[in-house]
Amino acid sequence: MTHPRTLGELKRSPWGEAPLRSRGVRDELRANLIRRLAEDAPLFPGVVGYDDTIVPQLVNAILARHHFILLGLRGQAKSRILRALAGFLDEQVPIVAGSEVNDDPFAPISRFARDLIAECGDATPVAWLHRSQRYVEKLATPDVTIADLIGDLDPIKAARGGHLLSDELTMHFGLLPRANRGIFAINELPDLSGKVQVGLFNIMQEGDVQIKGYPVRLPLDVLLAFTANPEDYTARGKIITPLKDRIGSEILTHYPRSVELGMEITVQEAWTERDGRTVEVPDFVRELIERIAFEGREDKRVDKRSGVSQRLPITVLENAVSNAERRAVLLKEPSVVPRVSDVYAAVPSITGKLELEYEGELQGGDAVARELIRRAAGRVLDARLGDYDLSEIVTWFDEGGALKVSGEERSEVYLRGFGAVPGLLDVVADVGLSPLTDAPRAVAAAELILEGLAAQKRISRSEELGWTRMRGR
Repeated sequence: MTHPRTLGELKRSPWGEAPLRSRGVRDELRANLIRRLAEDAPLFPGVVGYDDTIVPQLVNAILARHHFILLGLRGQAKSRILRALAGFLDEQVPIVAGSEVNDDPFAPISRFARDLIAECGDATPVAWLHRSQRYVEKLATPDVTIADLIGDLDPIKAARGGHLLSDELTMHFGLLPRANRGIFAINELPDLSGKVQVGLFNIMQEGDVQIKGYPVRLPLDVLLAFTANPEDYTARGKIITPLKDRIGSEILTHYPRSVELGMEITVQEAWTERDGRTVEVPDFVRELIERIAFEGREDKRVDKRSGVSQRLPITVLENAVSNAERRAVLLKEPSVVPRVSDVYAAVPSITGKLELEYEGELQGGDAVARELIRRAAGRVLDARLGDYDLSEIVTWFDEGGALKVSGEERSEVYLRGFGAVPGLLDVVADVGLSPLTDAPRAVAAAELILEGLAAQKRISRSEELGWTRMRGR
């Protein structure tokens, strides 16, 4: 389909008639959302775990034509949700060609567009704006100014055009006017200075601002969407009350409510395809990695105000796969199968994502991370093998047995070491992992059993001695 190229052609096209003619962006979002709901089409592809909690609130906000804010800790898919909003926009909309603020040809707001239409009439050139160009995002920082967001006077424009400084044609538009007829998203809203926040709520309510003392009317057609940390979105000087009052909906995001949902997100986001080399991550290793984040969110040594980002298990899985890949290349193993020892090798992916309280700082991030891994292994063992009798394994250690193996050995060599522990490989075989035909997975399972027993304090583990009997027994 050929799009109209002049205002006259546009008037004679479907865009010149209701409901498309001069439809506001929030009405556009609302109409397209209703169509998706009627078709039972996916609303926010790639956003997992919010179908029964956050998505209904987002739908209500869009149907109500509200500006809204997503309140949540880091790593809760807030930015992904905002970027997905562009999918509810029309594929393309007409604008006055050359307009800096995406002027609607039927309802121009800038002096430039009004003058052009007055001069050219139906011959006014029309351009088309794709939905991908109608989403503008800005990370709020304290140094963001009114000029950045709203605009400023440009003396060069005034001199070249022979205009007074008070003339609208001398204005250099900021990000917000350039997002006209689209979506403008601001991440970490409370980090904006009070002066800039005042400029925002004035635009939201009255549509006018003052640039260097000159009043400028900007009746913008824009959906404003924000994100913030709940701890910062308070009246303690971080957010001004009039702006808070003008935001129609506050939606509180959350971390995955279950380990299974978390695993689904991590598998979706983690990069585990490695140049044609076969990568097989046992499901119990995936669960172990996911439970690290869940343990961190409950640990008193971790700052609850910062949370534990969902990026933690994603990067841990990627790093664990990388360590297993390095071993497979060095030992010429045909496949990449991460073990528990590979998860320990991914500790650098954990420490940088934990904001520790004073007690945690005293112990050190590395020690806290290793303890979280061990506790996660205990949870996995209890969930998967809680009904198994593992006393034969524990008894061997209690009677003085000790086992230390290197994580850099081939799976077959590793298995011979585990074979010294009575009953260990029998348990592995009972859960369907044959040490003879599936050595890499059997090694990973055996490691998990011993790590889980160490977490349950039935045996002991140290970097120097390996697995030994529990002290005091």
